[in-house]
Amino acid sequence: MNVTEPSTDHLGTVELRIPSKPEWVAVARLAVAAIANRLPFSVEEIEDLKLAIAEACTICIQQGTGIQTIDITCTATLSALRVEVRDDRYRGRDGSAPKRPSVMAVEGEGLGIFLIQALMDNLEYNVDPHLGTELVMTKRVGA
Repeated sequence: MNVTEPSTDHLGTVELRIPSKPEWVAVARLAVAAIANRLPFSVEEIEDLKLAIAEACTICIQQGTGIQTIDITCTATLSALRVEVRDDRYRGRDGSAPKRPSVMAVEGEGLGIFLIQALMDNLEYNVDPHLGTELVMTKRVGA
């Protein structure tokens, strides 16, 4: 029997589902700010996170004709906050949710992606008009 020790680095995961409407983006911003506040981020870093999440949600809303919800998953560790933002259509080519997004862009989302890249330490994304949208962002503590 192989028993693995639980990670002491993992602080928790929070999942949030919001309607895919601009007026709900503020809820996502506040939720991520509350989670980031539990880590030793500066006020400026938390503001960066809030702006990046707003941009990611906006990309989902703009690219996702007919989507109903946006799912946000925040995973906090001692060293970073990882945030996944995806629309309710996002599926891999085989129908299952892919393990990692590829970098694929369509016209119109370039400025939002550029801004997120400037604010976060790492960004992976897949924006596909047929498969949906997913952005995975990481902000490291003290970076």
